Amino acid sequence: MSTPQTSRAPERPAAPDRRLVHRPALDGGRRRVVVGPERANVVVRLRTAAVVLAAVATVAVLGLSALALGDYPLSPSQVIAVLTGRTDGFENIVVVEWRLPRALAAVVFGAALALAGGVFQTLTRNVLASPDLVGLANGSFTGMLVALMVLGGGWALMTAGSLIGGLAAAVAIYLLAYRGGIKGFRFIVVGIGISSMLASVNTWLILRADVETALFASAWGAGTLNNVTAETAYPAIAACAALMAVLPLTAPALRQMDLGDDMAQATGVRVGRARTAAIAVAVALVSVVTAVAGPIAFVSLAAPQIARRIAGAPGIPLVATAAFGAGLLLASDLIAQHVIPLTIPVGVVTVVFGGGYLVWLLVHEARKGR
Repeated sequence: MSTPQTSRAPERPAAPDRRLVHRPALDGGRRRVVVGPERANVVVRLRTAAVVLAAVATVAVLGLSALALGDYPLSPSQVIAVLTGRTDGFENIVVVEWRLPRALAAVVFGAALALAGGVFQTLTRNVLASPDLVGLANGSFTGMLVALMVLGGGWALMTAGSLIGGLAAAVAIYLLAYRGGIKGFRFIVVGIGISSMLASVNTWLILRADVETALFASAWGAGTLNNVTAETAYPAIAACAALMAVLPLTAPALRQMDLGDDMAQATGVRVGRARTAAIAVAVALVSVVTAVAGPIAFVSLAAPQIARRIAGAPGIPLVATAAFGAGLLLASDLIAQHVIPLTIPVGVVTVVFGGGYLVWLLVHEARKGR
């Protein structure tokens, strides 16, 4: 008599370990790598990663040049020896005390301005939206001038005044442009009007100041790194670094809002709260930079779009934008110091480059609209 056989279900193969999965895929024709489990992965586009690495390497070369060039020239090996602590003496004073604060300020300030511009271009979905065009930089400059001329100055006081001025300008633009929501074109037009008004106020304040204060404020108003020292640069660099560390927390909401407010709300994004948080961080970045270096123009406008076009990203890539902003401001400062016979404010160089970029962008958008 045969023993009855009990049916057994076929064994399932063991589930793969999803703790760390590298999956190459195609994203609109763009090669990417997905790292991490399915519910918490990170998409790394290979083209964007290559662009970021190239931009960072360029910034490193420009930074080494900034530390080596000057009235007391140094070789790259001497600069590296100072930075690695293998030498001291007069070379250490030249690199660490004289040139390093300015070079670091150019890198961090350029990244901060570029990220602020990227936030506004994402929120308005308009390539012309940047803090210097819509009035935020002039608002920060107004607050700094009031702190300097009325309250007596001081870096902390001017930083507070710059922050208050930038926030006040942002609130005014938001309230005047709000009509059941924020439209990019209306926001830009209102911002340009507010910017013109604030520029007139700034000119009036400078004209009423004494000669020494007026000259200092005028040079500052052009956007300059000539007055950057370790005492002013390092606190501002720390503040910008802290703000830039917070900004990635808003990145998922920004990516959704880039598709439109309705789509973002449909995917669970609290649009009002996310927009307010992103604007607050962007205004704070602009205000800190303005308090130390003045309103440096066109970095916020150009860097995000240059990064997006070269990286081939659907939106504005934050890391690439920061790298391109750092390289743009650092290269402009090197030109202002060492290429042009007279030492001029770095803002003059960025205006020249930015003006050419703006003309190209307007022509490009006009042709695309036909």
